[in-house]
Amino acid sequence: TRLLLEEIQQVAPSDASVLLLGDSGTGKGLVARSIHKTSPRSESRMVTVNCGAIPEGLIESELFGHEKGAFTGATTRKAGRFELAKSGSLFLDEVTSLSLAIQVKLLRVLQDGEFERVGGTETLQSDVRVIAATNLNIEEEVATGRFREDLFYRLNVIQLKMPALFERPDDIPLLATHFLDFFSKKNNRNIEGLSPEALDALMAHAWPGNVRELQNAMERAVVLCRGTRIESTDLPPAVRKGHGRQRSLTFAVGTPIRDIEKHMIIETMRQCEGDRNLAASLLGITARTIYRREAEWTQEIPDSTDFQDEIKA
Repeated sequence: TRLLLEEIQQVAPSDASVLLLGDSGTGKGLVARSIHKTSPRSESRMVTVNCGAIPEGLIESELFGHEKGAFTGATTRKAGRFELAKSGSLFLDEVTSLSLAIQVKLLRVLQDGEFERVGGTETLQSDVRVIAATNLNIEEEVATGRFREDLFYRLNVIQLKMPALFERPDDIPLLATHFLDFFSKKNNRNIEGLSPEALDALMAHAWPGNVRELQNAMERAVVLCRGTRIESTDLPPAVRKGHGRQRSLTFAVGTPIRDIEKHMIIETMRQCEGDRNLAASLLGITARTIYRREAEWTQEIPDSTDFQDEIKA
């Protein structure tokens, strides 16, 4: 997205904290790396912490380090991620997974630039740029008390929202080409590009897994490709399945709104392979609305074909 790239270019030179919001797989990690690489800190490291993947009992040590003997198993001093990222960037993915106790310690680092290792008394200085990300509604987490409001404001100096891939179809060819080049070099393959059929299949897919799903699809295609360009047969079955399906609907003037709504829901459900949540998101309605319409149509014509059979048709 051109707007997002412009925002990254504007944000990168500063030292302000950045909060990345978006569904899982929308490319928050890619954006974080892009911000770091185009920042004055690019010659130093960017250290990544998946806050949701580290047990609560270990996260403090992972972030701030620990001294020898601080707890059972601490046989040596260990530097934490804040030390390892010195002069660079620290990417805190799934930051809303942190406990309130750790949030207090993180807030202190952001406010004062100081911290201590677990079990230590020496106060260390922090010189890192923090980039945080979450796939949750962080404002709702704040409202329910699961995330500290003061920490939210510290992280939310600059906020970038990552739209789902289906909301930015123009990005699909660009991302696909990027991943094609990357995985071609990684696997020592000489692949020139995508066939028109392969590109059509990519454009027709709903991408419920967002950028991560596209990345995996392109890696698979590069590995399986037997020629000099990616064919539709090299793509995963789930991606090929939607190829050739109707991507637009045409209605005659005077078509009843109820009929238009029904056909739009059914066709969108077909594109999404029956995923009501994804279809609802595409249509700008709730999944509950789809369930309610489904029940209404069944009541109107009790002996009609089952709704799911109609979607699969």
